[in-house]
Amino acid sequence: MNELLWFLMLFLDFGALLLLYRYLGKTGIFIWIPIATILANIQVLKIVQLFGFTATLGNIAYASLFLATDILSENHSRKDAHLAVLSGFLTMLLTILIMTLALAFQPDPNDFVQESLKVIFGFLPRVLAGSLCAYVVSQFYDVASYHFLKNRKPGTRWLWLRNNLSTLVAQLLDTLIFTTIAFYGVFEAPVFVSIVWTTYVLKALTALLDTPGIYLAKHWFQHNKIPS
Repeated sequence: MNELLWFLMLFLDFGALLLLYRYLGKTGIFIWIPIATILANIQVLKIVQLFGFTATLGNIAYASLFLATDILSENHSRKDAHLAVLSGFLTMLLTILIMTLALAFQPDPNDFVQESLKVIFGFLPRVLAGSLCAYVVSQFYDVASYHFLKNRKPGTRWLWLRNNLSTLVAQLLDTLIFTTIAFYGVFEAPVFVSIVWTTYVLKALTALLDTPGIYLAKHWFQHNKIPS
């Protein structure tokens, strides 16, 4: 059942991004970036069983950020892709700051959500540092790598290569940075290694499944179906 829901979420997240791009152009992508950033950081708290692995949710929403910047890199400019990365980073940072302040308010005796909010937004310092560092490094690497490959292998023929190669390496960097900062020394070595590789396997699978999305975005752009 979880696997069916996972594919449904994949279709919904990637579909939402592509529809926003189709009808709102670049603006649609900049609308999706903060939505996916917030969703990814909330969903990652939920642990599920997927394809025989113990995993967290949030991988699909997070992967859609790479698809978003790849679309901007392919159809628009490196500047637009960098702006999208910055938008996501500021969304994460401001959400953390604002919700940390919100949690500091003394709740009314009739309040019933404070403890639940603490669970969701009571960020542990190591997890917080790992998330921010991993996001910045992996996203800026993805943009740089995409344009490096685009300059050397231009044209639609090599679209699959620059999309997949840049994202797969970026997701590996993201996984290594986040898990090392957040969990190294917390778990024994075999458990830590298991967390790293199972996390990356699911991220890599999600990254590969976004390939039809970038081809569809390219098709729309080439046929002048994207609002300017």
